[in-house]
Amino acid sequence: MTTGRGDAGIPRGARSLLGTFLVAAAACASLLALSGLLSPGRWLPAGAVAVVAVAIVTAAVRSVARSRWTPTIVGAIAAALGVLIVYGAPPGRVQVLPDSASVERLVAAVRAASELINGSVVPMDAARPVEMLVVAGGMLVFLFADVLALGLDAPAWSGFVLVTLWLPAISLGYPAPASALGWTALAYLLLLALNAAPHGEHAAGTRRTASTVAIAAALVAATLAAGPVIAAAPGWASLTLPNFGSGPIGPLRLSDDLDLRQSLGRRSGQVVLHYTVTPVGAGATTAPTDGASATPGAPDVANARAVGPLRAFTLRDFDGRSWQRAEATDLQDWAPGTLLASDPSVQGTLLDPQAGTLARVDVTIDGLRELRLPVSTFPRTLEIAGPWRYDAERDEVVGDRATGVGTTYGMTVEIPTLTADDLKAAGGRLPAGLEPYLAVPQTAHTEDIRALATQITADATGPYDQALALQTYFRDMSRFVYDTRVAPARTDDAVWDFLTNRHGYCVQFATSMAVMARSLGIPARLGVGFLPGVADSSGVYTVTGRLSHTWPELYFPSVGWVRFEPTPAVQSGSPPRWSDPLVFSTAAPNAGQIPDDLGGHATAGATAGATAPGATPQTTESTTRLPLVVGAGLLLVLAAGGLLLARQRSNRHPAVNPEVAWSRLRERLAAAAIEWSDSRTPRQCVEVVRARVIDLRAVPLGEPADTALVRLADAVEQLRYAPAPPTRSPEELESWIAAVLTDVTSPISDPSRDASASALRGGS
Repeated sequence: MTTGRGDAGIPRGARSLLGTFLVAAAACASLLALSGLLSPGRWLPAGAVAVVAVAIVTAAVRSVARSRWTPTIVGAIAAALGVLIVYGAPPGRVQVLPDSASVERLVAAVRAASELINGSVVPMDAARPVEMLVVAGGMLVFLFADVLALGLDAPAWSGFVLVTLWLPAISLGYPAPASALGWTALAYLLLLALNAAPHGEHAAGTRRTASTVAIAAALVAATLAAGPVIAAAPGWASLTLPNFGSGPIGPLRLSDDLDLRQSLGRRSGQVVLHYTVTPVGAGATTAPTDGASATPGAPDVANARAVGPLRAFTLRDFDGRSWQRAEATDLQDWAPGTLLASDPSVQGTLLDPQAGTLARVDVTIDGLRELRLPVSTFPRTLEIAGPWRYDAERDEVVGDRATGVGTTYGMTVEIPTLTADDLKAAGGRLPAGLEPYLAVPQTAHTEDIRALATQITADATGPYDQALALQTYFRDMSRFVYDTRVAPARTDDAVWDFLTNRHGYCVQFATSMAVMARSLGIPARLGVGFLPGVADSSGVYTVTGRLSHTWPELYFPSVGWVRFEPTPAVQSGSPPRWSDPLVFSTAAPNAGQIPDDLGGHATAGATAGATAPGATPQTTESTTRLPLVVGAGLLLVLAAGGLLLARQRSNRHPAVNPEVAWSRLRERLAAAAIEWSDSRTPRQCVEVVRARVIDLRAVPLGEPADTALVRLADAVEQLRYAPAPPTRSPEELESWIAAVLTDVTSPISDPSRDASASALRGGS
């Protein structure tokens, strides 16, 4: 007869309880297999807590029930109720009793999770809908494994259930930590050992159990040690196994349905491709790999910056919230050695060394899975094996099969000698077929956006001046902030929301400039691809998922599609040389005063608090633990109070950087009627100040003041346009401000100017 003593084997109740929690431990360890697919977050502890909770319910029911199915049924009901209560509750509320609306919210969360998974790259952020799938999956795996191991007394079959959590990582080839396999295997082998251990009257039960556990532990250790060796043997290469180390970590695909309402999740750091750039032809040189050049912007250098970003595809159709694309219908083959370009006058012609610098670009694909080949935005020849064809309208190279690890191709890129003067001189009628690239979505704020674009470019003398004014407006770091988090929708127009909120990432910056350009009659589209890679000591440029990027391309007659860069330098680096004030001195138009508060532009049809149709509201996550909710609320109130105090102090004493110093100087000079437009570049503002000072007092700035003004303007331009701007000390910036103001406020012979001088002195 079985007793409760340890020397007579394992009692039935203890064996059942231990078995349940071994299954729970195996299920929790299997959740670790998803850590290569999901960014660190609360999905793992939430999944583990849910599995343990269901395990407790199942074990408690099994201790009193005689039916083998009752514990599983009760556990499934508890799991379903838990998911409904936690993830089906209204936003910000606790609803203990689910209703039909809870089911509807749960179904909507499943759809949202599916969209997030389809539109994300690895590792993806586990938003609440994705977390719900992980929690539900963990509980289901536990319930099925538990009923096999303890209900049907077939623990060996439970391994097939546990492996389901590994299938996403195995099928996609993403790494999982060795600890995931180790802990899962240990729990599984202990479960088998528990089933093999005697649980009757044999006194040797304890010794046999101990020896079985020791054998199980030895098997786990041997498996971990021998696994990598066996996986490296011939014949295993055709099977994808869990990855224990570094190396290729699976595919990455660029999203072609960019949504302005979505925040930018954590971008993958995996290597998607690498390439080399070498000069072609006599006289060509290779610039330093960091993009520096003895002559900035010179057309006779060949490096990654000169070649520019590698674009995979372009987008034309925008509905006010997101970009969509239709499948290409007019694909064509090309003759070897001929140029591929969206300009019909260049397409199909041979390389012309006189048209610009020639650079050879050899690309090897690593972790990118794309049907569209990343190529230079400039005219290029292309050599690649396989069924690839060309879409001339979109300037895309499209394949029947996606790229894979080891795909190689080569380009000879014709880098044009394009300058600001060339774009200013570009003129003529727009060719037929560009009408879709002028389409602007009709929303409650369409006219507001058009009015703002017109105001920014008020004195522009042509499309190039308009484009440069728009780029300057967006790259002003005192006006816009690069932020991967997107604020909740407030209107039916995502562009207007960005223009009023002024926080966003490349998709918002590029889209807003493209829509504004279209409203001014300039054809515009979006380019999607990768920024230039980072070079190693051997000159190989490496591109990771973090360099994925979006930019606007504007059409100029007789020139074609031209890239601009409105995204701040903190993410995009320097703009193209034809729109870079650090390379060419340009004359941007005077746009007049651009308002800081766009609220005054709202039309009668605008609703400030409306949510855009189809937009996903940003909500606070709910919880079923009321004390935790109250405690978290108190902490948030305290934190908000602290942040408010800190912000008030920082507003009184903001950190001085070139932008802050420039704003201070501008405010002081405005008191003396020395003003300039927000669309002007800093170096253009220098000319405005010089001319205005002469107008006011008939005496130019003194040399020290002029030098200080130029240095401050240079510091601002470096901050806005240079990828790695130099650091300026607050003392240095303050000295420049003081030098300019001291000169401007010096005694003036004309008594009519005394009021302006007094105003300046009072402000300082």
